[in-house]
Amino acid sequence: MTKQKILIAEDELHLREILRYQLEAAGFEVIDAHDGRQALEKVTAHMPDLVLLDVMMPFMNGYEVCSRLRESYATRHIPIIMLTAKSESTDRIHGLQGGANDYVTKPWEARELMLRVRNMLDWSREQREASPLTGLPGNLAINDEIERRLLQGTPFAVLQFDIDYFKSFNDFYGFARGDDAIRALAAVLVEVANRHDGETSFVGHIGGDDFVALTTPEHAELIGREVIDAFDAAAGALYDPEDRKRGYVKVPNRLHKMDRFPIMSLTVVMVCTDEHPVEHLAQLTDIAQELKKLGKQRRGSVLIGERRRTSGRGPAANDRSAA
Repeated sequence: MTKQKILIAEDELHLREILRYQLEAAGFEVIDAHDGRQALEKVTAHMPDLVLLDVMMPFMNGYEVCSRLRESYATRHIPIIMLTAKSESTDRIHGLQGGANDYVTKPWEARELMLRVRNMLDWSREQREASPLTGLPGNLAINDEIERRLLQGTPFAVLQFDIDYFKSFNDFYGFARGDDAIRALAAVLVEVANRHDGETSFVGHIGGDDFVALTTPEHAELIGREVIDAFDAAAGALYDPEDRKRGYVKVPNRLHKMDRFPIMSLTVVMVCTDEHPVEHLAQLTDIAQELKKLGKQRRGSVLIGERRRTSGRGPAANDRSAA
């Protein structure tokens, strides 16, 4: 596993050595710089995962280094923790206003420093992995959360959400309107999941029009149904009035012939580990993919789960049949 790189910018040699020892003992790769000018050069050359930046340094102080890093597109994403001997709030505010993410006052307590470093690295990773469209965690974070719950051993439920006829909507109205549809589903999903299971729920954006929610088995079906109801109510408003009234849009199909595509609906797949024990992520993915194929065969919004029960909405609103 590749070690995370931390750059220390500190002009006092003994403090650099202490920081290096503490960080290397914690498993990090350490790069150091003894003044502000060298700090800028080494950040550009090594692209560290985090910068520990002293405020008072020769040639260029920490505030200016921070400002320069934030001005550059290549380095603006790197988290910065300021090191300062000053404890006045005005100095802390100055650093935070300049783009620093956090600060540590000298002399520091080793455990607090390591906690702040790890928290900032975790936050930075989540920001890089988040969907730029919805701000929700992306694939790596989703997989990590599923693996964590599998290792924990407590039963949980996975809900996967996929918009039916999204491509035809996107082709007909354009990408901007397509993004509106994706954001609409994200907003509905986050609101419903937080309302029913705010403490333990997790919502992620797989990509495109695909989302996932992790929750408890007792909340899963209710969340799935309420998301369907809310999205079905919102979907029509995404269309122009005449298209909504007509109930379809006409765009070329896969054979490049004009075809009618209905108003968007939602396929929701539910896998509960208390009903179907799962040992690893690939097994969970295989079950979900099998169920998704079954759900896509149904017309209208549908919730389908490994409990071998489906429920349809729209044209098959009251239908229940074995999966």
